[in-house]
Amino acid sequence: MARGAAAYGRCLACHAVAYDRVGPRHCGIGGRRAGGVAGFAYSDAMKASGLVWTRETLGRFLADPLATVPGTKMTYDGVKDPQVRADLVAYLLSLEPCGRPSGH
Repeated sequence: MARGAAAYGRCLACHAVAYDRVGPRHCGIGGRRAGGVAGFAYSDAMKASGLVWTRETLGRFLADPLATVPGTKMTYDGVKDPQVRADLVAYLLSLEPCGRPSGH
């Protein structure tokens, strides 16, 4: 999990685990509908994507956000290294639901 937490450092420019920033919070992301954080101003494309965040969908999105959800506000080029991406996905899926103590 340490490698995933380290990889998450690059996400902190726009995201945080427990609160919204430029991007939405990541606590409890596993199984959540994409565009599903109440009160966050998602793109219409993200809200209409129909994605649910799983190992597969997070991996695909983090590899190439703009190709996965054309029109997303996340203009990051993606995590190209498959191992770094897998570590990051594992870390994200380990995050506790929002509002619960997690130690992250």
